[in-house]
Amino acid sequence: MDNFGSIFIETIFGFSLLFILTKVLGKTQIRQLTAFDFISALILGELVGNALYDDEVGIGQIGFAILLWGILLYITEKTTQKFKRTRSFLEGKPAIVIHKGQLEREVMKKNNLDMNQLLHLLRSKDVFTVQEVDYAILESDGTVSVLKKTEAQTITREDMQLQPEEVNLPFMLINDGEVIEDNLKEIGRDMNWLEKELKKQSVSSVKDIFYAEYERENSLYIQKY
Repeated sequence: MDNFGSIFIETIFGFSLLFILTKVLGKTQIRQLTAFDFISALILGELVGNALYDDEVGIGQIGFAILLWGILLYITEKTTQKFKRTRSFLEGKPAIVIHKGQLEREVMKKNNLDMNQLLHLLRSKDVFTVQEVDYAILESDGTVSVLKKTEAQTITREDMQLQPEEVNLPFMLINDGEVIEDNLKEIGRDMNWLEKELKKQSVSSVKDIFYAEYERENSLYIQKY
C-alpha cells in the first residue's frame, strides 16, 4: 500500500508541475511542434515516467528534473525570440522542395524526404500530382505548404468579379447532448431561443441531440443520435 501511495503522490506532483510548465512556456499546437519541441516532450514524459517507478527517486528529484528542463526550454525560447539568427539553428527553417514546378532533389535529400513521403504530404493538401504544383515548401514542423500552378488553382469570387459576401463563423451549440452555454452567449441567444429552435425541428430535448451548429442567416443545423 505504501508503494501505491508513493506512486499516487508522485503522479499528482509530476502532473501539476508539467501543467504549470506548459502554462509558463506557452501554447503550441501539436501540428506546429518542431523536432526540438517533440524531443522535449518525450524527455519530460520519460523524466516523470521513470521517476514514478524508481523507489530511489522522490518528489524532490522529480521536481528538480522538471524544473531544470523547464528552465532550459524557457531559455531556448527566449533566445530564439531575442536573437533571430539562432532560430534556424534551434527551430529549423523552411525548405523549398518544389521550385517552379521542378523537384529539388538535393533539398529533399538534405531533409531526408523521399518521393513517397512528399506525395503523402501533397495529398494532405488535396494535391494528387506534382504536375499541379508550382512551389512546395517543407515547413519546420514537417508539414508542407503548397502553391499550385495558376491553371490548377481554384477560381475565387474576385476572379469572377462577384461582390464579396460576409463570412460568418459557425458556432457549436450542442455537443453530445450538452449545451455549450459560452457559445450561446457569444451569438447573443439564450436557452428559450434554443428550445424554440429545437421545437421547430420537432426535437423535444437537448439530450436527443448529438451535434447542433448555428451559423448566422442559416437555420440551426441538428444531428440527432
